[in-house]
Amino acid sequence: MNSKKTLPSRTRSTMASTPALAPTATQPILISADLSGRSRVTIQRVSPLLDGGRFPVKAIPGDVIAVEADVVSDGHDYLAARLLYKHADDTDYREMAMTLLVNDRWGASFVVEKTGRYDYTIEAWVDHLATWQHEIHLKVADGQRITSELLAGAQLIDGMLARAEAFTTASAPKPKGRKKAEEDTHPDVRALREMGNLFRDGAKPTAIDQYNEAVSLAESEQFIFYTKAYPERQHPARYTPVLGVEVDRAKAGFSTWYCLFPRSASREEGRHGTFRDVEGLLPRIADMGFDVLYLPPIHPIGTAHRKGKNNSVACEPGEPGVPYGIGSEAGGHDAIHSELGTVDDFKHLIAIAKNYGMEVAMDLAIQVSPDHPWAKDHPEWFKKRPDGTIQYAENPPKKYQDIYPVYFETDDWQNLWLEMRRVLLTWGSWGVRMIRVDNPHTKPFAFWEWIIAEVKKEYPDMLFLSEAFTKPKVMQELAKRGFAQSYTYYTWRNTKAELEEYMTELTQKTAPDSMAYYFRPNFWPTTHDINPYSLHSGHEPQFLIRYFMAATLSSNYGIYGPSFELMEHERFPNKEEYLNSEKYEIRLWDWDRTNKLTYLIGLTNRIRHENAALQQTNNIRFCAVNDDAIMAYLKTTGDNRLLIVVNTDAYSRRAGMVQVPIWELGIGHDQPYQVRDLLTNAQYTWQGDRNYVELDPYVLPMHLFKIEV
Repeated sequence: MNSKKTLPSRTRSTMASTPALAPTATQPILISADLSGRSRVTIQRVSPLLDGGRFPVKAIPGDVIAVEADVVSDGHDYLAARLLYKHADDTDYREMAMTLLVNDRWGASFVVEKTGRYDYTIEAWVDHLATWQHEIHLKVADGQRITSELLAGAQLIDGMLARAEAFTTASAPKPKGRKKAEEDTHPDVRALREMGNLFRDGAKPTAIDQYNEAVSLAESEQFIFYTKAYPERQHPARYTPVLGVEVDRAKAGFSTWYCLFPRSASREEGRHGTFRDVEGLLPRIADMGFDVLYLPPIHPIGTAHRKGKNNSVACEPGEPGVPYGIGSEAGGHDAIHSELGTVDDFKHLIAIAKNYGMEVAMDLAIQVSPDHPWAKDHPEWFKKRPDGTIQYAENPPKKYQDIYPVYFETDDWQNLWLEMRRVLLTWGSWGVRMIRVDNPHTKPFAFWEWIIAEVKKEYPDMLFLSEAFTKPKVMQELAKRGFAQSYTYYTWRNTKAELEEYMTELTQKTAPDSMAYYFRPNFWPTTHDINPYSLHSGHEPQFLIRYFMAATLSSNYGIYGPSFELMEHERFPNKEEYLNSEKYEIRLWDWDRTNKLTYLIGLTNRIRHENAALQQTNNIRFCAVNDDAIMAYLKTTGDNRLLIVVNTDAYSRRAGMVQVPIWELGIGHDQPYQVRDLLTNAQYTWQGDRNYVELDPYVLPMHLFKIEV
């Protein structure tokens, strides 16, 4: 009876010469099985939307996910739309009614409550209930009698009643030992029954009082309430594909990193530092307000082609080598450098750091020294020269003779991937839950997407930081593939104009795929690899400015430990690198030394932890200042309202009028308000939207105002 019919075959010339005919029993119209001809609604331009839904947006628990879409239909009927969302652990979707914003643009939002994956989509339909109510309103206003319309309304109420009965029966406790009495009926069910009866009675020719009451009810807010509670979803359209939110733990959104080389943690000249020495530094680092201790590679270091001081190809006896030349006869990425301690010593460091509210982050560098076990056991994982030797690493004109890069185009790529997973799961078993990845942009995107997902199956709280200083779209792709945080170009953005432009790019949701939805910036003034030109002078105010902006522009930031604290700046000739770099030698630091910068670091970190507005990045709003060097930005979270003002000119006193958007803060133009500088505790009374600031870089080149009404 339902046998499938097909179109008779035609030659090309026949099809070209035969006019189109109306479909007949022997010439059916072929319609896609997944197309409903009765669904009249189209859902378009959904936001957020990354690569057509290929990747999830990012969030942390408590974040609000604001979803918008264009919802359109033919004709003049009213429409309705619902946002559907659920956690991956849930079976059923939860719903949120969407609101018409403007010009067929609809919006709604939901809160992600826990870590893991959330799915969301949109469902929309022609709202016959709202359309009916609108039409009877127009007819009543025109003086028309609407008895027929009331009967139609009663039929619509029957549908609402059926949905209400089904919903309330499913959610109500079962009656025990007796038939459910009328008084047990849900109030919504009773109310809808009464409304349906009233509409039918009001449609009778002689029922004048009931008619007036029915008309009044049909136009009431009560009727609107029930239409939204039990909507008639005939032939709804649902957006595909289902979209996603990846919710990481809170540390992904707010963290404060401190980098140190553990071999330089000793307080004695000539002695190699150990994990126990690092433990001795934890009280100092925690007291400064850091909550992530990041360690460059802690594995055995190879001896073949070992580099000496300042990257010299001639290594003198006793020189320790570069920690990034990973691997020796003692092991590779799953082993610990013996002079630092043992695996148990490292686990002990992780446990002690936790007592100070800190996590230990490891450094993943997927490269090996010529002495690494992989070079012997898996030579197929490395690229060969024509003479059969393994190609060492190069970044012309730089040469890294002590390092072999891993060749991801190897035929044995699957075993390579599995080995990397084994290594990271081993680190997880040690207690590591944060990993900084060295140069991820030199490895395939597909690898990162796979391995991050694989590791998070076992350790869902694992966070990955991408250290990729490369092309913008490559950095963005890595973030989409799963990196929770990303290094940025902050290191090279110095002027007010550059910083405002860059922060706007990072934080403003101006398009469905804006970086704010998935790219979490982590600002570093310097790194152990980069000594930027802006700090080569060693000028103290410049260090203060660069530090303070990193800590207040971004909710995630880090510093290269004692080097930055002590304002080390001596550069390698003609390069953005350090002379006497700690990468090539063990340094003896004065761990007891303090200065103006260390004081500012400790104070700013305390303020960051006490003020929720500094624990987000995307809540920034720049304020106009009539000076091209003074930058002002507002950061607000709830009632926590901060105004940060920075003089980006480290050599000159600057002054100007800051325009505070008081209209956004609920402050009247004639209403006085207090601004208290959390750095100095100085307090000022301001009024209106324009107020004077003056900043001397040789005193303090910044204000951190808390606005108090």
